[in-house]
Amino acid sequence: MIVRKQPMGQRVGVFVDVQNMYYSARYAYDARVNFKAILHDAVQSRQLIRAIAYVIKTEEFEKERVFFDALSNIGFEVKAKDLQIFVGGAKKGDWDIGIAMDMIELAPKLDTVVLVSGDGDFVPLVLHLQRALGTRVEIMAFGKSASAKLIEAADSFIDLDKDKKKYLMERRVMKKMPVQGDQEHGKRSE
Repeated sequence: MIVRKQPMGQRVGVFVDVQNMYYSARYAYDARVNFKAILHDAVQSRQLIRAIAYVIKTEEFEKERVFFDALSNIGFEVKAKDLQIFVGGAKKGDWDIGIAMDMIELAPKLDTVVLVSGDGDFVPLVLHLQRALGTRVEIMAFGKSASAKLIEAADSFIDLDKDKKKYLMERRVMKKMPVQGDQEHGKRSE
């Protein structure tokens, strides 16, 4: 699909399904998402009205706080909710309804909404925004993990797979600290 520059006065809102993007990058590329590059390219030369990143808080909240602060510093409003843990250990954490509600509520103030997600559950939302509210809907996602029906429903699709160097960053893996006894005996711990 051809991506064209949009008119400068166009009002845009960017809505990021962080969980979807995180897992797409991690499992497809063993990498992290460059949310700064995504926000820049989602907005282009248009007027940014709102940029919202939807995140899930887990048991590792202290580690996540640094990430959430980084999203905020990039220019995102961060909306967080707790991971649900059910009897039996099943876990669920998604923002689908929250993202949909925000997009519907904000659409009258926007010319274009950019949904950063490949989740096919958003197809009815995309169609509603287009048909009922007359809003242009753009999707940004990794093509290899994005729903074909979502791509088809969108007014335009930006495939993040096409420029992996721009949209992905190397994952930081914590190295194990050498065991004290290993250092003393000249052994290396990897």
